Amino acid sequence: MLSLDGKKILVTGPTGQVGFPVARALAENNEVWGLARFAKQADRDRLEAAGVTCARGDLAAGDLAEVPQDVDYVVHFAVAKSPDFDSDVRANAEGVGLLMAHCRSAKAFLHCSTTGVYEHAGHHAIRENDPLGDNHRVMLPTYSIAKISAEAVVRFSARQFDVPTTIARLNVPYGNNGGWPVFHLEMMIAGQPVPVHPERPCLYDPIHEDDIIGTLPALLDAAAVPATIVNWAGTETVSIEDWCTYMGELTGLEAKFVDTDRTIGSVHVDTTKMEQIVGRMSVRWKDGFRRMVETFHPELLK
Repeated sequence: MLSLDGKKILVTGPTGQVGFPVARALAENNEVWGLARFAKQADRDRLEAAGVTCARGDLAAGDLAEVPQDVDYVVHFAVAKSPDFDSDVRANAEGVGLLMAHCRSAKAFLHCSTTGVYEHAGHHAIRENDPLGDNHRVMLPTYSIAKISAEAVVRFSARQFDVPTTIARLNVPYGNNGGWPVFHLEMMIAGQPVPVHPERPCLYDPIHEDDIIGTLPALLDAAAVPATIVNWAGTETVSIEDWCTYMGELTGLEAKFVDTDRTIGSVHVDTTKMEQIVGRMSVRWKDGFRRMVETFHPELLK
């Protein structure tokens, strides 16, 4: 197994929900550089306190002057999500191509994609070779298309620059730094019903940030040319209805739901290929959700 110890690692998107805990964990035993625009000084201060060297840059503009080229590994979490297709394709797709060209000497490149690139498939467990589509349009209009565009550029760049690459399609990350379920918890606190797709139950495969961190070495070790493509998800399938009900059991809050077609339906994936690479996840979903609730609202725990 690849050892991430004493390496020089670039993490993009280090101020985000997933990128920050990853950068912080890697910085314990590595020289970690974090690439972001750093619009907020507090974000930079938080990373520097965790031992991360900050490099200000802008992928959309191709501004990588502060980014070292001699990194061993790149872990790419940066993502742009706006209503504008042109700017999001520039930032997500063109940006990752410019980044891979800049870091072409890296031993491996991990591109964090999303299971939002798949065509809606109901309760079918989606495999890596299943059809792609625009399943996030009702919530994030540019997201699926921009991420599919980014994957295409990553696949080209891996071959063009001979950079061993893994494209990992992430499904509902959560943990002590936030996630979609935290929004649901806040809605429950406010007494609001949680929107769910009428095609119930709304199935997902949430993955805790500890398992995201824990699987990084194996995912980087699996990098190849052409790029390795793999789902990146929890190995327990859970519905929105079940996780909200469980958070209600923990807190005494009532989990209420409203059916609407203005939210995404199930995105449940097959993890067979992933488990061959990284094994099963270590954090059981109920344990992870309890820790998450304890972090954000300890006063609510019964």
